[in-house]
Amino acid sequence: MHASRRTVLAGTAAADRPRLADVTRGRILFGGDYNPEQWPEETWHEDVRLMREAGVNSVTLGVFSWARLEPEPGAREFGWLDTLMDLMHAGGIGVVLATPTSAPPPWLGRIHPDTLPRDENGDVEWWGGRQHFSHSSATYRRLAAAITEDLAARYAGHPALTMWHINNEYCTADHGDEAAVAFRRWLRDRYGTLDALNTAWGTAFWSQGYDSWEGILPARRTHYLKNPAQVLDFRRFTSDMLLECFLAERDIVARHTPHIPVTTNFMPMFAGQDAWRWAEEEDVVSVDLYPDPRDPLGPQHAALVQDLTRSQARGPWMLMEQAAGPVNWRGVNHPKPRGLNRLWSLQAVARGADAVCYFQWRQSRQGAEKFHSGMVGHAGEHGRTFQEVKQLGNELARIGAEVTGRHIDADVAILHDWHAWWAAAQDGRPSAHVDHADILHAWHRALWEAGLATDFAHPEHDLTRYRLIVVPQLYAMTDAAIDNLVAHVRGGGALVAGFLTGVADEDDRIRPGGMDARLRELFGIRTLHEWWPLEPGETAATDGFDATLWSEELEADEDAVDSAYKGGELDRLPAVLHKDRAWYVSTLPEPDALRDLLARVAAGAGVRPVLEGLPPGVEAVRRGDLLFLLHHGREPVTVELPGAHHDLLTGTTVTDEITLGRYGAAVLRP
Repeated sequence: MHASRRTVLAGTAAADRPRLADVTRGRILFGGDYNPEQWPEETWHEDVRLMREAGVNSVTLGVFSWARLEPEPGAREFGWLDTLMDLMHAGGIGVVLATPTSAPPPWLGRIHPDTLPRDENGDVEWWGGRQHFSHSSATYRRLAAAITEDLAARYAGHPALTMWHINNEYCTADHGDEAAVAFRRWLRDRYGTLDALNTAWGTAFWSQGYDSWEGILPARRTHYLKNPAQVLDFRRFTSDMLLECFLAERDIVARHTPHIPVTTNFMPMFAGQDAWRWAEEEDVVSVDLYPDPRDPLGPQHAALVQDLTRSQARGPWMLMEQAAGPVNWRGVNHPKPRGLNRLWSLQAVARGADAVCYFQWRQSRQGAEKFHSGMVGHAGEHGRTFQEVKQLGNELARIGAEVTGRHIDADVAILHDWHAWWAAAQDGRPSAHVDHADILHAWHRALWEAGLATDFAHPEHDLTRYRLIVVPQLYAMTDAAIDNLVAHVRGGGALVAGFLTGVADEDDRIRPGGMDARLRELFGIRTLHEWWPLEPGETAATDGFDATLWSEELEADEDAVDSAYKGGELDRLPAVLHKDRAWYVSTLPEPDALRDLLARVAAGAGVRPVLEGLPPGVEAVRRGDLLFLLHHGREPVTVELPGAHHDLLTGTTVTDEITLGRYGAAVLRP
């Protein structure tokens, strides 16, 4: 494993590491990916003019530029980038300089086929796209380090440089032979002995016992179901190998510029990275976010990703990519209606973003993403998209000094763990229709619609600051995580957990009784007799709501039953349990019922909405002492306010109420 940044910056306290505030300096960063190598040089000067007109103060350069920087092995062509760095600085625009290693040039795969990844069938993933690199390839790592080293050495002292962006959207898995060697090495480090590995993997099942490390393969295609523990470890290994690639490049640029923060961009709710661990290694946590404009729950999905990213960052974060209009990768790619880009950008700021950026600045005319929108679209500077971008840039400049650096206080934390997700997302389960991400969205939606401020946390984090802990689903949990939940309740906190929580340990070994005994005691469960998954569209009645997706045959303490099933095999058996400050929900209630249940539990824990009595479709977020109101509807609504407030967006004072128009927003200071 590569040295951590703390090793590279020996003697530097964590609090002294560079951070987003060193770049923002009281401004909201506004801009996006800039790919000028796609355009003639005369366009670059026009771009600077338009950027200044739109209030752009930050661009990301070089994300996919490896072939331009190194057109043949060992060559270096930096002149064009020198010109651009100078242009940006002269225009007062900071540069987030990217290492280009997510898109190797064709010559790399042609000359060094060992750098190309293989899928689970052993087929090569060829050049011609992007992310075509093997994370375990020594050749790839050596050449990626070389271009990163030269890039860092050349631009370390350039006044335009404000931040480093490593690679892009790390997501590559590799099942090839070099990855197999690395996987065996990773497993040796994890388990030490074959006996320990065989025990952890449960290889007594189906005669899978390993007598040598050389017999172990990545999770390649099998005739029938794969070993779940092997698949789980392969996911862990993949996340760790990609992290090694990130750390290698990060440490190079950190050595040259210890004062410049470093980031790489997460994808929203991406299953392939343990983002809790990754976030610890970033100076700035950033994410790409592309809700569907036609999805009525698009803003809730965005809120979930924003809450999760803010929690990983433990404060302000960076929206690295969003779309100014349509994307190009859905079956039908809808543009954003007038005003929606502004609203969703302000939603990100409300939930902690101190940087609002796009992919990309100028819409491409060629290539795979020529129908993906840009801040300057094919319609040019007179198009609606650019005009709305210009309005947003001016507004962000107006509010930046009063917004940046402010934190959000939440009394509720949702627990999420990528390892639990990986363990649950495999074949051979009671129901193929239970999806960890869907469950997480359903529970977050309930809290979002209830108007409750919400953080995310890892199940082993310190939870003492929260009044209410919400566990939508944690199928696999460590002993430390379970003890943490028990301690939270014993210490006076409230807990509400959904079905399939605490079922397995970290090796995907089912715990005796089908749920850990500590949790069963906490919730008042005597016996979990059977899991009763429901068919898609099927519901089960209870005495308070309709249950969907799942149900369970439980025997519980009599005084712990909050609601029961009605009719069918589970008639009069408990559906929701409540014992002291702990709640257990053995199904997925319909959306309104889940919202009402969580609001009731929150109120009992002393947690109140950000603002009471909001009209439907209006979201309220408090960041520091600023109140953001976000209207996700098209018809005007009136929101009642407690007294007088100054709206930073309009410069006006409103008293007792405010009217929000179509996709309207307000940033209110008491």
